Amino acid sequence: MSEEALVRARSLHKVFHRGVERIDVLQGVDLDVRRGEFLALMGPSGSGKTTLLNLLGGLDVPSAGTIEIAGEPVHELRGAALARWRARHVGFVFQLYNLIPVLSAAGNVELPLLLTALSRAERREHVAAALALVGLADRARHYPRQLSGGQEQRVGIARAIVTDPTLLLCDEPTGDLDRRSGGEILDLLQGLHQEHGKTIVMVTHDPLAAARAGRTVVLDKGVLAETAA
Repeated sequence: MSEEALVRARSLHKVFHRGVERIDVLQGVDLDVRRGEFLALMGPSGSGKTTLLNLLGGLDVPSAGTIEIAGEPVHELRGAALARWRARHVGFVFQLYNLIPVLSAAGNVELPLLLTALSRAERREHVAAALALVGLADRARHYPRQLSGGQEQRVGIARAIVTDPTLLLCDEPTGDLDRRSGGEILDLLQGLHQEHGKTIVMVTHDPLAAARAGRTVVLDKGVLAETAA
C-alpha cells in the first residue's frame, strides 16, 4: 500500500436546517485515506458516517472545508462537472443494493458504463469481467428477484467496480445480509483491496466487519473521536 494520501479532507463541516433548527452533522473533520487503504468508518447512529461518505463521493457538498481526491479539489465542483468526476472516480456499494428490478444482473452492472464513450461490445466485455470477478459469471441474465441477497450485493459490487473507479465507497454493505452472506461479501471486498489494490472506505456498525479493514476511524457526534490501527 502506498503512503500517498489519495483522500485529504480538512476542516469538513456539514450543516442541515430543519425549520429554525440548525443541525451540525460534521464539525471540523480531518481525514486522510492512503492510496490502496481499506478504511472502516464506525460510530453510533446519527454520528455523521453516511454524510461523510456522501461528501467523499461527491453526492453532497460540504458547508465548509476542503476535500481533495487524487489532487482534485472535489469541494469546488458543482453540477455537471461534479457528476462527471463522480462517474469516473467513485464506485458506490449500498446496503439495500439499489438494483433495478427490470434489468438483468448484466444490465444493472452496465449502467455506469452508459455514461462513457465505450462501444456496446466494449461495455459487454467490462460487464463480463466485473461479474466474473465477483463470482457471478453464470448469473448475468438473472434478474434481481432470481438472486439471493448475497448475490444481489455481489451485483452491486460489480456495478461499483465496472468502471475501475479510483475510490470504492461502501455504506453498510453487509447490513441487510445474514452472517454467512455478509462474510462472503467482506471476503470479496478484502480481495479487491489486497489483490487489486482498491482503495475502500466502508461505513459499518459491525465490529467484525470493521476488523477486516486495515484501519478503523470512529465518528461521534460529528467529530473524529478515535483512530485505531
